[in-house]
Amino acid sequence: MPFRNSNLGLSIPSQATNLRLDPYQSTHFIVEIEGLLAGGFSQCSGLQVQIEGYEFREGGVNDFVYRFAGRTTHPPLVLKHGLSPLEGLWNWHQDMVAGVINRRNGTIYLLDQQRLPVIWWDFQAGLPMKWTGPELSADHGAVAFESIEIVHHGLSRPRFGEVSPQIAREVASSVGLTGGFF
Repeated sequence: MPFRNSNLGLSIPSQATNLRLDPYQSTHFIVEIEGLLAGGFSQCSGLQVQIEGYEFREGGVNDFVYRFAGRTTHPPLVLKHGLSPLEGLWNWHQDMVAGVINRRNGTIYLLDQQRLPVIWWDFQAGLPMKWTGPELSADHGAVAFESIEIVHHGLSRPRFGEVSPQIAREVASSVGLTGGFF
């Protein structure tokens, strides 16, 4: 009977090194967009890469269909945060409205418990295509949120093992995460 432990790949290295390999929490992240002061974000969605597929049916072959990989697509990134006096995202979007096209690269950093980057996704040539303001209501005391949708030319991230603790510290320092705080 085969061994059915789905965590075997993680348990052997962690036992050998006495390290816990717990999953990262999605609540610890920061977003850096080249040249913009935008503040912290409460939500980030759209970290997705999809390969479109297509089928080819060969004449006379009725027991299967050939399936091939096609284009790679990336949905827009949606960033949401509480409205504040920082106007970087608004101004970037308003430049687009006025016809001033300024593509920007950016990075979404996932942080560990010590607030050090452990994984990050770089997006290239982003454009702010949609800005959404807060829903205002006199009968709630909720935070006023704004969101922005950024279309881009794709996501990339370092492969497992390419990021050393030293690189993580250097990245943390470059984005202002010194001392484990934002």
